Amino acid sequence: MESKVLKGKAQPLGNYPHVKRVGDFIYVSGTSSRLSDNTHVGAIQNENKEWELDIRAQTKAVMENVNTLLQSLGADLSNVIDVTTYLVNMKDFKGYNEVYGTFFDHTGPTRTTVAVYQLPHPNLLIEIKAIAYLPIS
Repeated sequence: MESKVLKGKAQPLGNYPHVKRVGDFIYVSGTSSRLSDNTHVGAIQNENKEWELDIRAQTKAVMENVNTLLQSLGADLSNVIDVTTYLVNMKDFKGYNEVYGTFFDHTGPTRTTVAVYQLPHPNLLIEIKAIAYLPIS
């Protein structure tokens, strides 16, 4: 078993790794668009001090973060076999789904998308966890 917390990435908000390998499977903890400085991709404060949140930008950043975490163990998005997505509001499903479709087609991983009451920060619209398969050589 191998667990990693990557330096230079947003650090976990509790005692858990970013990514964990168990045999041929790699598990990616719930991942958001949070950056290492605790800001969020897809969250911009306008001149009225109101937050403008962009599900497309956040989805792209989350997928790129998941890929980076997988790469730390020699895998990438092509190894993903299952995805669970948490959306704060299903009104964002269309934008999320459009961006998701730029990373995977219908032969990609199985997927479950659920709406949740909230995520760890009010600027987050989405969080994704994933399971990948990469046989040990």
